[in-house]
Amino acid sequence: MDLTNWKWLNESPIITADGDIAIVAPPRTDWFNDPIPKEGKLSAPVANAPFYYTEVAGDFVFTAKVRPNHRYTYDACALMVIQDEYVWTKAAFEKSDFGTNAVVCVVTNQISDDANGCNIEQEEIWLKICRVGDVFCVLYALDGETFNMVRLFHLPVGESVKVGLEAQSPAGEGGLRLFSDVTLEHKTVKNLRAGI
Repeated sequence: MDLTNWKWLNESPIITADGDIAIVAPPRTDWFNDPIPKEGKLSAPVANAPFYYTEVAGDFVFTAKVRPNHRYTYDACALMVIQDEYVWTKAAFEKSDFGTNAVVCVVTNQISDDANGCNIEQEEIWLKICRVGDVFCVLYALDGETFNMVRLFHLPVGESVKVGLEAQSPAGEGGLRLFSDVTLEHKTVKNLRAGI
């Protein structure tokens, strides 16, 4: 994948070699607009995790194999689509607060939801985000071939959005997040639920 025109929000050390990408997730970094009020008020958005991205107009399919090296709760590799700090989504392979490694999807339209999907026993998986208009689908695969739907949803974004890789460690001391087999296709899938 050609990363020549990719940019940073919250730049962090990165290593690229032979199509593999390693991004350092600094301690206490995340993207999350907490829906739970504290002292009667919503918190300001947290948007300090490294996000390495490119601008994409129109429909697309974005896929990567991820290996988060889970150590701390919420450690994750994620694929993200960002309009701004109040409108975005991420598909993550995350260490959950239940002690499992899970596929997680967060959809943020002003505030975030937080939906844990299935638990995964292996250390790396493939994640995929497909866009058709303002409808998105998040999928995962254990083998890079057979993708299963995690979530289908509407998100009101503009024609052009930021699409890229996020490395996070919200509750921990950080670590290296690994991405490989990254592909970005400018196409419209016929079956969003299947990602094809």
